[in-house]
Amino acid sequence: MRRHFEYHPVFGHRFVPDLKTRIPHEGGGYLVRANAAGFRDHRPFQREKTGSKRVLVFGDSFTAGDGVSNGKRYTDVLERLLPGVEFFNFGLPGTGPDQHYLVYRELAAEMDCDLLLLCPLVENIRRTSARYRHFTGKDGNLLLYAKPYYWLNESGELQLEHVPPPPNPLDESEMSEEDGAHMDRVASYPRLGKLLVKTNLIGLAHKLRGKDPYPEYHEETHPAWQLLRAILKRWIEVHDGPTMLAPLPFYYHVEEMHSAAHYQARFRGLCAETGAVWNDPLPALSAVSQAVRRSYRFEVDTHLTEAGHRALAEALAPGIKSCLLS
Repeated sequence: MRRHFEYHPVFGHRFVPDLKTRIPHEGGGYLVRANAAGFRDHRPFQREKTGSKRVLVFGDSFTAGDGVSNGKRYTDVLERLLPGVEFFNFGLPGTGPDQHYLVYRELAAEMDCDLLLLCPLVENIRRTSARYRHFTGKDGNLLLYAKPYYWLNESGELQLEHVPPPPNPLDESEMSEEDGAHMDRVASYPRLGKLLVKTNLIGLAHKLRGKDPYPEYHEETHPAWQLLRAILKRWIEVHDGPTMLAPLPFYYHVEEMHSAAHYQARFRGLCAETGAVWNDPLPALSAVSQAVRRSYRFEVDTHLTEAGHRALAEALAPGIKSCLLS
């Protein structure tokens, strides 16, 4: 997948600008079209509004739409559900909220908008704590790259490192033990991992063992949550206008393999602290049969199907409409 991206000196990588390609996938392949800024949006990121209301949306591959073509993602569906509102999609695969904030600072901070919509995947709390991440190279081998990252100093202030990040792959064998502890690792046995996802065995195993896959949300004092909270808090405070926080649940939560109570409490508390608008899509996503919920993700790939994107858009639309009308 790295071949569809290019290096960026601030936030690490972006889609190749003006990219038009078809990516093979278990769902039959999907079309990717990027604008001149290197993001999957059908329009240029103009600073001034065109007369319509405008929402800027930030997230990872679930927002960018891995697995589905442009026009089928939840931001595209939202435009059809809410006529007169433009949704600018700043989703970027393989990134976390730290990089999303850098994208905002670099490209969107001066753009006219009516709402800033932050949609971090719940899983991204680990990406925010990571300083290095694997990507698949052209030959299918895993390559390790440094990423920009924040850390909290002794005074609780955010410090930015790795900007610009090293552009070339790193030799993992030459990394220090401390660096290795900040690596966002991929599955050691990818074929086994795909089988476990396909049969739901990963989620069921966690459930039977009573193990929460994201314990970082259990306590407000957990270092990973403190870092993510600090980044989102700064972002919400520096943005001149309303912000909506809509964390995207992982399939563990949609399919009720695990409770969402911990991450919901953390994000809801952050909204109360900062004045951001809370928009939780999970209740609506879970208010259907298990068979329908299972249709929201691919058989092996955990990304959203077209049905999943439609359901997510329908879950988010009422809250967005209410915010824009207030």
